Amino acid sequence: MPDIKNPKPSTFIFEDDGLVPNNTLPFVIYKGAVELDHASPEKTFEDLFNANGWGQDIWRDGIFDYLHYHATVHEVLGIARGHARVRFGGHGGREFELDPGDVAILPAGTGHQCLRASEDFSVVGAYPPGAKMQVTRPTPENHAAALKSIPQVKLPDSDPVTGKKGPLTALWQR
Repeated sequence: MPDIKNPKPSTFIFEDDGLVPNNTLPFVIYKGAVELDHASPEKTFEDLFNANGWGQDIWRDGIFDYLHYHATVHEVLGIARGHARVRFGGHGGREFELDPGDVAILPAGTGHQCLRASEDFSVVGAYPPGAKMQVTRPTPENHAAALKSIPQVKLPDSDPVTGKKGPLTALWQR
């Protein structure tokens, strides 16, 4: 298991803007949370997320440069390399600078969009057990459907960074 350097999360609530539903559960970010293996930082996140029950459909890539959300599943993003400015919460949301070792945890419905990234930007994304991820674009029709599916998304049993006793399970309660 990697060294967890900053297990204190910051939380933010983004309002429904009529196109991006967001969620009443908080968006969570751990800045500088994970000590990365510089030879394979992606593997560090893959191992961490798998160990903490967030290993479903794990992937390596960047973050789309268009606004989207996932209405059927929660998502975790681990920043392995490079840096980026990402807006979470839709057009009225908030911009964050993301760096290696940062982790963002998005409750279902949270809008996100990469505004700019370094050429070496690399993210590991994953999901807790449950429904498959679907990319959803902000349209009135998608918003109406998301308002029905988001409350049905199962809450995770663990925090993808700190495990079963981590703060996410206390922060995310309906």
